[in-house]
Amino acid sequence: MERKTERRVYLDHAATTPVLPEVLETMLPYLREVYGNPQSLHSWGDEAREGIEKARGQVATLIGGNPEEIIFTSSGSEANNLAIKGLAQAQAEKGKHIIVSAIEHFSVLQAARTMEKAGFEITLLPVDKYGLIDPDEVAKNIRKDTILVSIMHANGEIGTIQPIAEIAKKIKEAGVLFHTDAVASTGNIPVNLKEMGVDALSLAGDQFYGPKGSGALWIRKGLRLIPLMDGGVQEGGRRPGTENVPAIVGLGRAAELAKSDMHPRMRKLSYLRDRLIKGILTTIDHTILTGHPSQRLPHHASFCIEFIEGEAMLMLLNSQGIAASSGSACTSRALKASHVLIAMGLPHEVAQGSLLFAMGVSNTEDDVDYALEKLPPIVNRLRQMSPLYAKFIKEQRR
Repeated sequence: MERKTERRVYLDHAATTPVLPEVLETMLPYLREVYGNPQSLHSWGDEAREGIEKARGQVATLIGGNPEEIIFTSSGSEANNLAIKGLAQAQAEKGKHIIVSAIEHFSVLQAARTMEKAGFEITLLPVDKYGLIDPDEVAKNIRKDTILVSIMHANGEIGTIQPIAEIAKKIKEAGVLFHTDAVASTGNIPVNLKEMGVDALSLAGDQFYGPKGSGALWIRKGLRLIPLMDGGVQEGGRRPGTENVPAIVGLGRAAELAKSDMHPRMRKLSYLRDRLIKGILTTIDHTILTGHPSQRLPHHASFCIEFIEGEAMLMLLNSQGIAASSGSACTSRALKASHVLIAMGLPHEVAQGSLLFAMGVSNTEDDVDYALEKLPPIVNRLRQMSPLYAKFIKEQRR
């Protein structure tokens, strides 16, 4: 067992982000003094309800929507499930064909498969080598019975940002509903509903320095949605259950800060991202940058390092106090090649070497340089133990 270093550098902000001090301070009163049930008809309930409604407005402002169109959920995954299942069931009389991309988060893919078992038909859209979806390919797959298309705004594994507005035009021409999973993008890049042209959008607070267990689904006013659960009038009857008031209030404050700090954050993080990408590509050979080289999230740097496995790199990076990830946080313990990388055409043995660094607002140039110092020797060490690398070197020498 390797002795862990005392230095700790967190470069896994795609998995989750730390709660900002300002967000925590906003939440604390709702864990202490303001403890009423928002549905109660007294002043304690009024105070809690006011906190929720303020947060609803803050989240709506971040994405350019109306407060009454925001449904609070426990996570981005729940928001995705509510969108896919709720919208599909509500539209079932019009048709039973759903389109999703091959690189969606599992909360979309598996929700779609659940609907498939219920009699719906699913079409998986292909992506190119950068993980981009062709808007014309979307239009080509729309049928008379297509009722819903779900394509993520940005991918949390490879950082690629999709041309959502262009895709939306194709979908709207056919009169089909369009949902986007914007969990990876909301709070990290500008998200404007009017420009995007979608009908529903999912987001999660822990992706932009809000609390875990906080999320929301924006759904265009007037759309019918079948709830996933029964038993209460909360969130207009669309998401029953006693509200997690502290988390919702924290989500609202995080949204407010993300809106005001968006461009300074993006400038700083894109600089760190580019520094890290350049450093890794110039110091470690046989390394592939995954995702689009420029059309990507500002804090996101992802690679496939050939001849070794991502899990081994993560363990050795962790021994040096560096947190990174291999694939998405929801699948990183599965020890399987990423479905995203496979859909992009990467061979399984290459996809196994995926490595993702995602920077945050507290990271510095020193953090990036520390990662650049520690990663190359780790790669060299693992390659010396790799049968794939030994075979490659042997073939090169022939």
